[in-house]
Amino acid sequence: MPTGFENNDLIAKLPKEGVHCFPANEGQIKNRRIITIILMIAFIALAVVFCFVLQSKQYILGAVSCLGFVISLLVFIQTYLIQKFRVAVDYNEKKLVLRYRFSLIDIPFDSFDAREGEPDKAEELLNNTVNSGSVTEYLILDNVFDEACYQTSSKDLASKEDFAQLKAEALAIADAYGARNSEDAIKPNTDGRPNKSISASDLNDDDIDAIVDEAMEEHKEKN
Repeated sequence: MPTGFENNDLIAKLPKEGVHCFPANEGQIKNRRIITIILMIAFIALAVVFCFVLQSKQYILGAVSCLGFVISLLVFIQTYLIQKFRVAVDYNEKKLVLRYRFSLIDIPFDSFDAREGEPDKAEELLNNTVNSGSVTEYLILDNVFDEACYQTSSKDLASKEDFAQLKAEALAIADAYGARNSEDAIKPNTDGRPNKSISASDLNDDDIDAIVDEAMEEHKEKN
């Protein structure tokens, strides 16, 4: 539905058709598959032990192990979905499509806004701990008439080039359709939109230690 904020000259410069897909980072996909395979083997082994091996059966713990196996299996399956695309720009249907877990979230161009994002506190700790020389960029993809907004980063996508292309296209679409200018748009950084960033007070010492250890381990593996 037209909002009245469209810039027809800018819209004319956008592609008229086609779907541009931006897959997830290959390294993230590989790591998730390895971890989930290990977890699935561990959980199914625990379930067998609790339900069949032990003389005193522990069916509750067996059920919990089965649940862990199912969750790990779902995460494993999800890696094949984000391998095709994590974000897609559909110029045929005039919408952005985001893959969130097993759901597809559509944001029509005339409801879309894009702006540069920033890391939350947990991600900032990781960036400060592992100084690899590369700077992670963040991009917010927003339905301006919805309280939810979504952030992706250059480390989430297959390459820096993919992120740069997505950013350029997203900003061009947002400028062309101008949905952010509507009086009905929920403005960022106001009480109308929940703040999903993690504050320092939300992180206890164990959380911070775990984040730092994970970052250092990931840095060692890369080197």
